[in-house]
Amino acid sequence: MDALLTEIRACHACAVHLPLGPRPVVQASASARLLLIGQAPSLTVHRTGVPWDDKSGEQLRRWLGIDRVTFYDATRVALMPMGYCYPGRGTSGDLPPRRECAALWHDKLLAHMKQVELTLLIGQYAQRHFLGKTARAGVTETVQAFADYAPRFIPLPHPSPRNTGWFKHHPWFESDVLPVLRERVRHALGPAPSFVVERSEEAPSPAP
Repeated sequence: MDALLTEIRACHACAVHLPLGPRPVVQASASARLLLIGQAPSLTVHRTGVPWDDKSGEQLRRWLGIDRVTFYDATRVALMPMGYCYPGRGTSGDLPPRRECAALWHDKLLAHMKQVELTLLIGQYAQRHFLGKTARAGVTETVQAFADYAPRFIPLPHPSPRNTGWFKHHPWFESDVLPVLRERVRHALGPAPSFVVERSEEAPSPAP
């Protein structure tokens, strides 16, 4: 696993398409029991090299009910985006994750993570890739049908502050999905995870 992660972090496969150059961001281990698959690093994450080290990550940890120490414990939690590098800006936000990453690295990485009990699919790209034809027409419909993907997956919307309007218009997400999500995360992580409200802490050091 260590050799594979070193290889991923040195990847330059799509460097010519990345305006700020490659900086693959990933967290994984063979013992991880919870796997989060997101979209691609934000500009903030590109700068720090720490996955989900931004406002979206703060919201995500609140959803899960775990603190930064638990979240960044690679022995328990794996963080694998659809695209490992910051893709740059588009007209209405960040560009989609590069497709090269999933083809090059996902199967190799997943083959090492045999202990994963729960996979969270965050956003449309992860849902389309891993749910295939069973995904609904859009993120809203897929998340609303979250029970259909148990016990292996839970689909989630992206926790970006840009999606505040979505959360206001879909109160069922907080009332119906989040309690199940937190219980499933608690079960997947096993004994004694830290279930606390997100607080300000120093981010872990970025992977080399």
